Amino acid sequence: MNHRRLVGIDLGVASAPTVRILDGEGTTLAKRKCWPTKKSLAEIEAVALAGCPEGTTLEVVMEPTGPAWLPVAVFFSARGHRVFRVSSQKAADLRRFLSRHTKTNGIDADTLARLALLDPAGLQVLCLPDADRAALDRRVRACDRLTQAGAEHKRRIKDLVRQLLPMSPLTGELGAADLAVLERFGDPNTLVKVGEKRLVVLIARASHHHQGAERARQWLEAARASLDLYGDHPAVAFAELAAEVATEVRLLRALQAELAVHAPRREEAYRRVDPTALARSLPGLAEVGGPALVAAMGDPRRFYKGKAFRSYTGLVPRASETGDTDRKGQPISKAGPSLLRTTLVRAADHARKVDPQLARIYYVQMVERGKNHLGALCVVAANLAERGWRTMERATPYVLCDIDGRPVSVPEAKAIIAERFSVPADVRARRRSKKGGGKAPKNVLSGQSTPRARSGSTRGHLPPTPSSALAS
Repeated sequence: MNHRRLVGIDLGVASAPTVRILDGEGTTLAKRKCWPTKKSLAEIEAVALAGCPEGTTLEVVMEPTGPAWLPVAVFFSARGHRVFRVSSQKAADLRRFLSRHTKTNGIDADTLARLALLDPAGLQVLCLPDADRAALDRRVRACDRLTQAGAEHKRRIKDLVRQLLPMSPLTGELGAADLAVLERFGDPNTLVKVGEKRLVVLIARASHHHQGAERARQWLEAARASLDLYGDHPAVAFAELAAEVATEVRLLRALQAELAVHAPRREEAYRRVDPTALARSLPGLAEVGGPALVAAMGDPRRFYKGKAFRSYTGLVPRASETGDTDRKGQPISKAGPSLLRTTLVRAADHARKVDPQLARIYYVQMVERGKNHLGALCVVAANLAERGWRTMERATPYVLCDIDGRPVSVPEAKAIIAERFSVPADVRARRRSKKGGGKAPKNVLSGQSTPRARSGSTRGHLPPTPSSALAS
């Protein structure tokens, strides 16, 4: 008899999950509903193991549906069963193949169970973290969400201030003094009435005397220019806009206060997981990037080699090959966690300036391959990810080396980069431009005219390229 048992669970956030139990030949043995309770999940386990010899291991397959996957994964993993968490896109593709015109919870559960039969190599056993790694993961996620929410409030504040003060002095980062002014005197009428003396005192106190009279004059000039432009026009609700700005400032302060609580706890959790700070030995990964990399990677041994982790980050290009054609330059897959990918790209921008090997990769992508700055950074980030995995897997700090593999100091590394791998300014300008200078001119065969725009319009019509430009 076939004693292999496959359990597909279509999770529901507010409804009961749907379960399908199959044997190793794909025959449906049971159809059930369950709830994320110990009693209900134990009943599913008993039904699945009915008639099987002692020690049979279930293969439980599900999607990462919100927070609903965690209770089910914890229960079956604690019982010694194998749990697989597959991407929703992969499950949807197979479901459309098996049942193109019908979608039900039962079909989704059956599809998940059959993934273990149709694509066993594409499934990876879910490894739940230990207490320290779980704590680090939650702190990293909390800090990232608070940081993103704070950035949204800052953008909203700047947008509202541009309505109040078209000549807004907020051209850079929002400082403590700026928030203090906006929280109290967002209305330009009030700002002018307050006067320069009181404004200087407020700004000096909020900025710890780093700013003063000059900043106050900038605010007052912007307020007077606003009143001169708007006058008494009824379309501009000064008081209401100022009240909304004050609300955004208070919300931003609350987020910053919560972030100040979570950030030290994140650091404590990181030191427990990575006591020797191996992740931070990588260039570009510091206070925020190190914990983010360790939390996303988890146990490095779950990736059998560096390229597997590189693929997990989503920074590798998609493959497109047909016949004798292999299309290069495909977009990256973006299959991994967005936080990990963003962390690595930001770290790559610093790493290319201090690591000669990564600087060489960036140089080749920009100068020889024709990529723009962001595209070259993604290639550097993918290489940095693989080096990060190797560092964590070997449990040895990262060492800066020249292109021949000789260890070098930071000043020596920067000197090598400045001498050999500095991207010329004209190349960087061409890569940045999306107009005529950004692409190489195309040769036009003699006797052929350039394509004309649509009849009745000259839009899109370009003059012939001079021969001197083609020669250059």
